[in-house]
Order: sequence, then C-alpha cells, then structure tokens
Amino acid sequence: MAWLHLLIAAMFEVGWPVGLKMAETSSFKLLWLAFAAVAMILSGLFLYMAQKTIPIGTAYAVWTGIGASCTFAVGILFFQDAVSFVRCLGILFIIF
Repeated sequence: MAWLHLLIAAMFEVGWPVGLKMAETSSFKLLWLAFAAVAMILSGLFLYMAQKTIPIGTAYAVWTGIGASCTFAVGILFFQDAVSFVRCLGILFIIF
C-alpha cells in the first residue's frame, strides 16, 4: 500500500506546477492557485503516508523523480516547452 501512496503522491506532485502555470495563463487565477495548493497538500500527505513504510531517501527520490519527469512531459505536451537534446538528457539522468 505504501508504494501506491507514493505513486499517488507523485501524481499530485505534478498537479501543483500545472496549477501554477494555469494560474499564470488563465483568467481563473484564484481557482488554479487553489488547485495548486490542494495538490501540494495532497502530495505531501500521501508522501507522509508512504514514508511510514518506505525509507525516506527512497521515497523522496522516487517522488521527485516521477514528479519531475512527468512535469517535464506535461510541459512539452501541453505547454509547448522546448525539446532539446540537453533537456531530454537531463531528465533521463533524473530517471536513471
């Protein structure tokens, strides 16, 4: 169950940068800021629950790795972030 909690935490970890980006580009700024805040809280809560069983170093590395790589993908797919060899190499280093 702890690994499921960690995966859920990582998915919410992607939610808050998306919420902040949407707040920057949308006319519904407060709604997106609230979305980002809720995503932050839920991400932290599920990380806390995962760390009851999974060692902190492992949990944090997996949490940030999934969060960073998925946010990277969301940026490219939905926000037209630049794709370059160096950026892709950097995210591969994070994953490996």
